[in-house]
Amino acid sequence: MLQSLKYNKHELSLLKQRELLFVKLENNTEGADKSDNLGLSLFSEKIAEYNYPELIPEKLEILQVNLGYLCNQSCSHCHVDAGPDRRELMSLETLDLCLDLARKHAIPTIDITGGAPEMHPHFCYFVSQAHKQGVKEIIVRSNLTILVSHSKYEDMPKFFRDNQVRVVSSLPCYTAENTDKQRGDGVFEKSIAALKKLNAIGYGMAGSKLCLDLVYNPGGPFLAGEQSQLESDYKRELNDNFGIQFNSLFALNNLPINRFLEFLLKNGHYNKYMQTLVSAFNPATLSGLMCRNTISIDYQGYLYDCDFNQMLEMSIKDSSQKAIHIKDFNLEYLANRKILTAQHCYGCTAGAGSSCQGSVV
Repeated sequence: MLQSLKYNKHELSLLKQRELLFVKLENNTEGADKSDNLGLSLFSEKIAEYNYPELIPEKLEILQVNLGYLCNQSCSHCHVDAGPDRRELMSLETLDLCLDLARKHAIPTIDITGGAPEMHPHFCYFVSQAHKQGVKEIIVRSNLTILVSHSKYEDMPKFFRDNQVRVVSSLPCYTAENTDKQRGDGVFEKSIAALKKLNAIGYGMAGSKLCLDLVYNPGGPFLAGEQSQLESDYKRELNDNFGIQFNSLFALNNLPINRFLEFLLKNGHYNKYMQTLVSAFNPATLSGLMCRNTISIDYQGYLYDCDFNQMLEMSIKDSSQKAIHIKDFNLEYLANRKILTAQHCYGCTAGAGSSCQGSVV
């Protein structure tokens, strides 16, 4: 079956991804198999062994807003499948609905992602309005290179500062060779230049309230290393070689979705990687999974348990099995929903766990 897969320029077939990850079986308990086509336990069966018959939400604390898939890069690991030729962008109307939602329900954190969210034509409007209405924490997930890629973005670090944005930036390694291998030639050099610009105005510096975090993800079919040790290594190498400082490092596992799944299949690593994830399952991560305190919103305004489910089009549905749009947001209903799972969820529960805020335990 795997040998017959076909690939196009942008993504592995969504249908094939859903088949491989047993999306349908995971969310149809009646008559469902208890293992996938590799003989691995379905995620729902695995967590049931640890008194989690299903994952249920806790208090909603984070509204993660995906502004669209437009990006100045096409990284080999990207689960969003973002790139320069993607044109999906959130409308101004939907941006305003997100702001209204955060205000109405006093959601403390808006986590803005993409693509490269800075490329959205209404990005600055969205951030400044969130700041004006008193959102406690505004996170922008930046790829760094966008900050030095064009003159139109050169003042973005000052805009971040003026709106008290917490910058979370991807830097898969502290060496040029490993970073460029994953993200493209010249990316490391541009990332260092961007980090220096952020440091120059106070981001990541001792005594500053401007927070700069970095994100590590593995460059191959293996789990992220221990987060605190990686953070120490990053801080030493970046400071000694470039004089760069930052606050925290988040270590994330790669989930088998979109480009990383395509990489696994093309190189014959899919079976072994899935077995690695399942073997490293850690039940202690279940209480801290990001899907339990987060709602993810796609560029069209539809709701998901997390950004990864969004890429598999595993939308949150109402009682009639219709995908819920932000216009129909009902906090009480959402608080009592069952979180949708499939085999990709093993990526968030392997080892120390993985979330948009780094390790879970």
